[in-house]
Amino acid sequence: MEDILISPFLLAAIFFFVAFIYSMVGLGGGSSYTALMAIVGMNYLAIPLVSLMLNLFVTTIGSFNYIRRGHARWNLILPFVLSSIPAAFVGGSLQLPKEMFYWVLLASLVFVALRIYFWDSLSLKISLSRKNQLIISILSGAILGLIAGIAGIGGGVYLVPLIILFGLGTEKEAAACGTIFIWLTSCSGLIARLQFNAIDVGDYTPLIVAVLAGGFAGSWLGSSRLSPRTMQKVLGLIVLIAIGFLIRKLVF
Repeated sequence: MEDILISPFLLAAIFFFVAFIYSMVGLGGGSSYTALMAIVGMNYLAIPLVSLMLNLFVTTIGSFNYIRRGHARWNLILPFVLSSIPAAFVGGSLQLPKEMFYWVLLASLVFVALRIYFWDSLSLKISLSRKNQLIISILSGAILGLIAGIAGIGGGVYLVPLIILFGLGTEKEAAACGTIFIWLTSCSGLIARLQFNAIDVGDYTPLIVAVLAGGFAGSWLGSSRLSPRTMQKVLGLIVLIAIGFLIRKLVF
């Protein structure tokens, strides 16, 4: 991480905060990790690798906490991951040129920002038949898995509200599905990426320790009683800054 613009330990402190907030609602924080790494100038090949790795660490703890408290509904989770796992592997196997990677990352972050600031306020609930629920679960799992493999964004930031919007589960069940989905999808995308690129895990020890600590604390609180939507909007500012940074990088 010698090429980044700030101290690795300051970056780790920010990552702790991100992991803490996002894990409270069943998310890995990948959207903010990728945004932050783009802002501080990390190598574009390392960004999705590191983000998927950190997602994996955070959601390992989150999955344990949500499963332990009985919030995991496997009939809800299975259709999403059946399509997301192979799609994430395909996405991780794609060797995109640097500029194309940044365009995909930019589009992903724009959708994340829209989700945080607009979608979250929707009170619409859609009633679907079991067949249509299954179709939506499989299709959305495939799309989110592909994005995860390419950009390192776990997809939970879209998946959790999608489950609530279509009435597929409660908030706790959606959070549990989100964290398990991110774990499996990130694992698949990371395995695919490690075929072509490798990272020295020791270089990222401060970030790993930070997200493990933040993920443990956040998922423990989130699986019990707290739901920090306001803090997600605060963290969304990181995404907005990264969007501006990427637009400047690509257009100017």
